[in-house]
Amino acid sequence: MRRTAAAAAGGLALVVVAVAYGVHQVVGQPDKAPDYSGGGSGTVTVEITPGASAAEIGETLERAGVVASARSFVEQVIARSKESGLHPGRYTLRRRMASAGALDLLLSPASRVMRTVTVPEGLRTSEALRTLADRTGIPLKDFTDAVAEPRRLRLPAYAEGEAEGFLFPATYEIEPGMTAVDLLRKMTARFRVAATKVKLEELAPRVRLTPRQAVTVASIVQAEGGVPADYPKIARVVYNRLARGAKLEMDSTVNYALNRHTLKVSTQDTRVDSPYNTYARPGLPPGPIGNPGESALAAALHPAEGAWWWFVTTDPRRKITKFTDKEAEFRKYREELNRYLGTN
Repeated sequence: MRRTAAAAAGGLALVVVAVAYGVHQVVGQPDKAPDYSGGGSGTVTVEITPGASAAEIGETLERAGVVASARSFVEQVIARSKESGLHPGRYTLRRRMASAGALDLLLSPASRVMRTVTVPEGLRTSEALRTLADRTGIPLKDFTDAVAEPRRLRLPAYAEGEAEGFLFPATYEIEPGMTAVDLLRKMTARFRVAATKVKLEELAPRVRLTPRQAVTVASIVQAEGGVPADYPKIARVVYNRLARGAKLEMDSTVNYALNRHTLKVSTQDTRVDSPYNTYARPGLPPGPIGNPGESALAAALHPAEGAWWWFVTTDPRRKITKFTDKEAEFRKYREELNRYLGTN
């Protein structure tokens, strides 16, 4: 625990404390505990983590200049029977507050400052784990170790023990004391919510896929798509090729095999020896190539109607994608992309 120079100057400070659901050692003195009056001024951010008593919280608040004495704070906690009402989290308080007001703020959801982490759509699991580690301070090794033991993550059975594709992209609240496993379980639980909403298990057979295969298609759609309006068309291209037993020839799967992101996929790249190389192998890759969002999942289950066989994102900056069932048009679109990329 520390008090920053900003707190001493009346500015924003961060004070880390802990809370347990009991009170000890402060009351019983005959003299009245020192206390401020009024609502205080300035701003102090206090972080409460599980583990210590209300008395220790009061002592930390006193050191931070929030309350005049720890004893006055604890007296308020006891008088109002709020021993079990103090919960972990970050709270915005003020300096030189009456203890009753400080307790009010610690009990108010409006005072709570939530830490969050946002995982964008389409990240591969390795990228998502790095994002989580960078934004939460939880060691990356904790996340990689958790993914290495998928039974701990409460994945759906059809994930077949692999996290890729099932760590749902969204914004998550970071609770004090949260572990890597806790956060990853939140992500898999959020995937289940999305899967239920789009009726994944019910509708996957209608497109002649298992739920896992539908998530795989969604991950390709997410990786290839520029804007959500194009997702159902991309899904249709995938299904048109699957229906004829053709190779999907998706650059996104080659990039996944090569563990990179690029718009410039060479002929040599398409020869990579990998089950994810859909230029070399017919059908779907063995699993998802990223973690798709709800729009991509819905597109995989509700493909657009059309005979398209090819699509090219001719202007990646503006996310303009063109679709065709004519090879001559496809070649023209590919030339447009090459001009954009500055290649011949």
